Amino acid sequence: MLILNILSIFTVLIFCTTCVHGKSLPIVVNTWPFVNATEAAWVALKEGASAADSLVVGCSTCERLQCDGTVGYGGSPDEHGETTLDAMIMDGATLTVGAVGSLRRVKNAIGVARAVMDHTDHTLLVGDLATEFATEMGFKTESLSTNKSQDMHESWEKNNCQPNFWKNVRPDPKKKCGPYSPKTSNFSLKEWLWDRKSKSISPTNHDTIGMIVIDANAHVWAGTSTNGANNKIPGRVGDSPIMGAGAYASNTGGGAAATGDGDIMMRFLPSYRAVLEMEHGSSPATAAQIAMAPIALHYPDFNGALVAVNTTGHHGAYCHGFSWFSYSVASPDDPHVQVVKVPCQKL
Repeated sequence: MLILNILSIFTVLIFCTTCVHGKSLPIVVNTWPFVNATEAAWVALKEGASAADSLVVGCSTCERLQCDGTVGYGGSPDEHGETTLDAMIMDGATLTVGAVGSLRRVKNAIGVARAVMDHTDHTLLVGDLATEFATEMGFKTESLSTNKSQDMHESWEKNNCQPNFWKNVRPDPKKKCGPYSPKTSNFSLKEWLWDRKSKSISPTNHDTIGMIVIDANAHVWAGTSTNGANNKIPGRVGDSPIMGAGAYASNTGGGAAATGDGDIMMRFLPSYRAVLEMEHGSSPATAAQIAMAPIALHYPDFNGALVAVNTTGHHGAYCHGFSWFSYSVASPDDPHVQVVKVPCQKL
């Protein structure tokens, strides 16, 4: 074990491959070493906030701090240079969900997702009409662009719009910018897998915050927030706001949250699968591994990770493609936020 000081928060950094972590409630767990978000949610929970409110506080902190440039405003501009946001929140007792996708011009995506849950009978709102809903609920509209995101977009355009997410179009998307028109092509799986590598999906550009908060009564909540993939086609919605893909919560199993190549991962609902495995008695780490195995089988070069927490506060993770995956934990087991670092596998 190696103990380090990280920023202003004293954080325990744990390197571990097979250990079983934790056994106490309440608990806050989130993807990546976003310790400020973990700390904010934990402080709110200790001060008497509900697990739902604490999760919103934690994810909102990451949105405000623009965690790694992949959460909140000012990051991951699309092909038009605009930043849009995805988020969701799920109640493990009722299985109720509120979510937003491709949210424009509103910074607090997790707050809007909570409003969808609290004030509508719907599950997911998207695009401009999600923004219209947000303004009705009192959220401020403003540009999500920054000088940094504008510079990123301009550099991408100067680089002939590389990388991008187009295929089977004219002109050749590997060489030129659009606009594009469709063409008939025999695009093989081998070519697709190689092309996917060119998207440079890595911890530096796909580190969504996924958070699980479980209170002292084992009431489970899970949520996510992200600004999605760099240079995405406008209108793209990833896995983060899709329940069972980006995150899932159940008071009978626990909670899980995913991060990585969302276009791939959402096809397999790994968060749902992990929670189902925990309901059947698997440990969190084993459940995460079982949930990720079919993805690696079909897409052996994909990059992604899954963190899981059961209803007794045990937690674990599994990752594929990345070299390492880190997640953050706050619980009665330790007075400081822990960062657990897990080596990744390729099956």
